[in-house]
Amino acid sequence: MSVIDEPFRSAPSTPGTAAGSPSGQAAASRTTVPSRAAPRPPQPRRQIARVRREDVLAFAGSGASALAATAVLWTQLAPFTGILGFTVVGWCLWVLTYAMLVAFDNNRPTMRDRIAAFAVHSLALLVIMALAFIAIYTIWRGWTALTHVNFYTKDLHTTRSTDPLTKGGVLHAIFGTLIEVGIAMAIAVPLGLLAAVFLNEVPGVLNRLVRTVVDAMTALPDILAGLFIYATLILIFGLGLSGLAAGCALAVTTLSIICRAAYVVLRLVPGGLTEASYALGSGHWRTVWHVTLPTARSGLATAVILGAARAIGETAPVLLTSGVTNFLNFNPVHGPMMSLPLAAYTLVATGLPNYIARGFASAAVLLALVVVLFVLARAIGGRGAGQLTAGQLRRRMAASRRDLTRYDARVVAGQNGTQATSALATDYGGAGA
Repeated sequence: MSVIDEPFRSAPSTPGTAAGSPSGQAAASRTTVPSRAAPRPPQPRRQIARVRREDVLAFAGSGASALAATAVLWTQLAPFTGILGFTVVGWCLWVLTYAMLVAFDNNRPTMRDRIAAFAVHSLALLVIMALAFIAIYTIWRGWTALTHVNFYTKDLHTTRSTDPLTKGGVLHAIFGTLIEVGIAMAIAVPLGLLAAVFLNEVPGVLNRLVRTVVDAMTALPDILAGLFIYATLILIFGLGLSGLAAGCALAVTTLSIICRAAYVVLRLVPGGLTEASYALGSGHWRTVWHVTLPTARSGLATAVILGAARAIGETAPVLLTSGVTNFLNFNPVHGPMMSLPLAAYTLVATGLPNYIARGFASAAVLLALVVVLFVLARAIGGRGAGQLTAGQLRRRMAASRRDLTRYDARVVAGQNGTQATSALATDYGGAGA
């Protein structure tokens, strides 16, 4: 029997010592303590974010081998053509080769981690390169028109197809886009946010019906929104082709996107915040206005940005509801109104070199306009919960000072009332005596 199996085994009695004697009892009560294992040395710190020389060599070597293997496969062994297939096959071979090289020096969890990191970073780089290519190609094709000032200050109502790029511009399309998107956002943003709050705060049968309709509208083709507005506002009510009709069509398109994105954001608000508001005595809708919506403000701004991005690039609904014109029109309820996506489509579709340059330049202006709108939206609603601007902080401090002054006045008034009551009681007491 080991020491661990019998931790309280008594020590053997010495000869000449009686078991019943005090010295024998003391000897019998002693125990043997098991020896402790030596402490383990501290584990070395693992540098998970450090780039090692072996990682760089494995990455570069696998890329070179994948490129060479794909080139041999594409030119010598298989009848493959096309840059897209070359890129996809090369990327797959790169991942496999990199996995093999990493597996030589690392264990399986490390290999899976490196492969996942490589795949995520490479795909993100691919997306960034695709976006950069689209933007650079658009600006390059329209650069000859973008360099002229008249492109931003004139319209095309006096410009012929044979005129040089020094005549005419897309001012009418710029203002038309701003007006139509402004109308769409004025309709879709309040309705979308209210619907999202309803879906998040009011359960019931109607909630499920509204959620089903919103999910169905998210996959609605854009042309159907234009046909709906064309059949109702234009054919039935006789509104005519106008910017207002185009704005309503864009609002129908973006309403479901804003509602769905805002609903997802509102569901992410921690329940402890709303429970704390209820515990302090606040009502339901006061909690929604002062706790839920400010907490989700950044996400709600993202939902509005997604809706604006959907509306600002639509062509089919605008073509059906606003028509095509080369005149600058500021009246959204009378006459056709041009937009930048529709201008880019119609100008490029003509096939004329100068019009193609103007079309790509219109697309470049549209990209710049989208970036400006997104920056403004982020500046307005991109702050997190509890982050105040300088003006908001000054107003909060001024309100706190006013509250402190009011509380001090109440304390002084209470003290004066107490003194007056004491004096009155003393007067009545003296009179009674």
